[in-house]
Amino acid sequence: MYQRKTPVTVECGLHLFMEVMSGKWKINLVWCVYNKIIRPGDLQRKIPNATRRVLEGQLKQLVNHGIFSKKTYDVKPPMVEYSLTELGESLIPIIKSTAKWGEDNRDKLEKLIVN
Repeated sequence: MYQRKTPVTVECGLHLFMEVMSGKWKINLVWCVYNKIIRPGDLQRKIPNATRRVLEGQLKQLVNHGIFSKKTYDVKPPMVEYSLTELGESLIPIIKSTAKWGEDNRDKLEKLIVN
């Protein structure tokens, strides 16, 4: 079992946010589930640059942190669906605000990032 090498720092809200949302694809996953892309295969197709293993790990973390709930259906083959919890829904205004910041500063940022 994996054991963390550095202790979790929860001194302030920003540290808590970073602990829960750090991960390359987590914000994308939250946004996808918010937009009703709820099955693992559909999430993989929507985020093709992410490996299945990484997405599965980040989905599990989001469930463990209370951002997603996971429903498993007892069918063959097994079917899984994710949904946002109330805590997860509270992230949507933050993600929208962050996306707006990116759009508002697109010209400046693209020049810096692309070069």
